[in-house]
Amino acid sequence: MAPTDEELRSILTKASTIAVVGVSEKPERDSNEVARYLRSQGYSIVPVNPALPQVLGLRSYPSLTAIPAEVRVDLAVIFRRGEAVPPVVDQAIARGIPAVWMQLGVQNPEAAKRARAHGLAVVEDTCSMAAHRRLKLPPAAPRP
Repeated sequence: MAPTDEELRSILTKASTIAVVGVSEKPERDSNEVARYLRSQGYSIVPVNPALPQVLGLRSYPSLTAIPAEVRVDLAVIFRRGEAVPPVVDQAIARGIPAVWMQLGVQNPEAAKRARAHGLAVVEDTCSMAAHRRLKLPPAAPRP
């Protein structure tokens, strides 16, 4: 079931810090472009890629659970194949991240169902950058 615009708006306006799972260091890749866009819109970005020590000048972590506990993550944006999503969802649940967003072309109905059962907001097969632009959201407010 696709989320409504109001649900998308709620997820994006409540978020201040976004973990981008599967972000690439290559500027031409969608994951890098989306991370740069979200950063330009005022979100704090936490790169997650076990193969990279740094992305966009920011320290990259090998997993959501490797991000220091004092870093509150509000949203995990997932750039991984559908079959790789379940462990990411499990990590989001373990960390208490309130929402997971599977990018365009990424779906995993079982992982989505598990996330929802644990109270997480879930978006599948939708580009977060395109949704943000379409909804004409203002820049993210910094966390106090």
